[in-house]
Amino acid sequence: MSNILLIANVDRTIYKFRRELVTRLVEEGHSVAICCAESGLTSHLISLGCQFIPLNMSRKGTNPLADFGVLKQLVKILKKQKPDVVLTYTVKPNIYGSLACRLRRIPCLSNITGLGVMEKKGLLARFMLLFQKVAMRKTRCVFFQNEGNLEVYTKQGIVRDNWRLLPGSGVNLEKHAVAQYPTDGKVRFLTIARVRPDKGYDELFALIRATKAANVEFHLCGACEDDAYMQEIEKLRESHCVVFHGEIIQEAVKDLIADCHCLIHPSYHEGMANVILESAAMARPVIASDIPGCREGVENGVTGYLFSCRNADDLIRKVDAFLALPYEDRRQMGQAGRAKMEREFDRNIVIEAYMEEIKNAL
Repeated sequence: MSNILLIANVDRTIYKFRRELVTRLVEEGHSVAICCAESGLTSHLISLGCQFIPLNMSRKGTNPLADFGVLKQLVKILKKQKPDVVLTYTVKPNIYGSLACRLRRIPCLSNITGLGVMEKKGLLARFMLLFQKVAMRKTRCVFFQNEGNLEVYTKQGIVRDNWRLLPGSGVNLEKHAVAQYPTDGKVRFLTIARVRPDKGYDELFALIRATKAANVEFHLCGACEDDAYMQEIEKLRESHCVVFHGEIIQEAVKDLIADCHCLIHPSYHEGMANVILESAAMARPVIASDIPGCREGVENGVTGYLFSCRNADDLIRKVDAFLALPYEDRRQMGQAGRAKMEREFDRNIVIEAYMEEIKNAL
C-alpha cells in the first residue's frame, strides 16, 4: 500500500481529533507516520500502529524567519520518508508542510482549523497571507471547517477550486454518547475554553455577575495564564456560584458535560468548535456566539441559542430565555442537538472525505 505522513503542531491534535482516521489508514494497510511536537501522547499514537517523527517547532512563535528552520526540517523528513501523500493540520504545519511538499513534488492535503493571525491587522498578518498564497497554490486539496474561513481564503486568492468543506473534525458519536439529563434541581452552565479575552470570558463574567437565581451554577474549565482573569475568577467564586476546574483531562471533561444542563461558548472566532459538537452529541443544549465555527453546530431556538458575539447583554437575554424554559423543554433541546450531530457531524463523514481525497491523490 502507500506511505502516508500526517504533520501537525502537537501529538494531542492528532490523538484527540484524528486517531479514527489513523486507525482506518492502518487497517487498510497503509504505512502511517506522524510528525509533530510531543506533549505526552506519542506512545498512544505509536500504539495505533504508526511511526512517530518528532518536530522541533514553537507553537506560539510569530517570527517567520525563526520558523524557517521548521521548513528545513520538513524538507529533510520528506526526503527521508518519501511519503506518497501528506496531510497537514493547524497553521504552521499547513504553511511549512505545504511548502515542503511543493518543493518535493508530493501531493498535500491541508486542513484549515481557523484563521489565526490572519484575523488581525499588521505586517505579520500580511506576511502570513503572502506566505499562504505561495504555500497553498499547489496544494491538492484544502479542507475547511466552516464557510466563513472558506470565504476569506477564496477572496484573498489563497485557494481557487482546490478546496472541500467538512463538518469540522466531526464528533465520535460512540465516545460522546447521550448522557442522562440531570434532575437534581440545580441548573449548571459549563464553559470549556482557555481563559483569555478572545474566548469571551469578559462577556461570561458579565453574565455571571448579572445572574441572581439561587439555583444556578457556572462551571469554568480551561487553563488560565492571565493573573487579572484569575483574580476575577477568585472574586466570583467568593460572591457567586462559580466552580473553576482549571485544565483537566478529556475524560473528566466528558463527566463535566454529563453533569451540566447547558454549554456556554462565547468565543470570538473558531474553525469549528469541537466542544459544541461534543456537548451536543451528549444531548446538552448549547448557547454560543453567532459566528462561523459556532453557528453550524447550533440550530437557534431548537438545539440551543445563538447570541451576538461580544455582546454581554444578548448573552444574558439568551441565558434568561433558557432558564425560563420548563425542564422537559431543556431536555428536548439536548435531544435535538444529538439528532443534529447524528445527521451532520458524525466523524465518519470526515473520515470518508479524507479517504476519498487520499485515494484521488494516490
